[in-house]
Amino acid sequence: MQSAVVILAIGILAIIAYGDLRRRRIPNELSLAIAILGLTRMLLGDDAVAAGPTLAAAAAVFVAAFLLFWRGILGGGDAKLVAATAILIGYHDLFRFLFVMSLCGGPLALAILARDKLGPWLERLSRPAGMPSAMEATGRIAAPMRSTVPYGAAIAAAGVIMLILKNSLPR
Repeated sequence: MQSAVVILAIGILAIIAYGDLRRRRIPNELSLAIAILGLTRMLLGDDAVAAGPTLAAAAAVFVAAFLLFWRGILGGGDAKLVAATAILIGYHDLFRFLFVMSLCGGPLALAILARDKLGPWLERLSRPAGMPSAMEATGRIAAPMRSTVPYGAAIAAAGVIMLILKNSLPR
């Protein structure tokens, strides 16, 4: 039964990552499903004793993530997902999960920022000489876009990595 929970969680995390990359949205239902799978995993496994510390750690993670959301640093869906994934991973591996999440999120953020900064320059380079850009052709001035990082993809990737490592290591 534990394997089924892990496989289902990996599938949901993959859906979350794809959706966040495409639409910058993480449905509440999917974050809730991850949290429920985490609770199920604790109750089915030997970690029933760890439920209290895991829930306390997840609450602390949620408070920290909510503060980042409140300051505009993190999205609301990201805040909920990181807390739900903390329940799934458990308090024993929480710091490793956060470390892996930062390893996944750093390059993702750099890639998004580089794309946003280099995109207009590359578009000008690839456009034939004399051809106006879309903005020039329409005569509209585009407002500068705020870069957003689909950090849910990094959270989901770290969750998948931790689940695979946790289930492949000998006990």
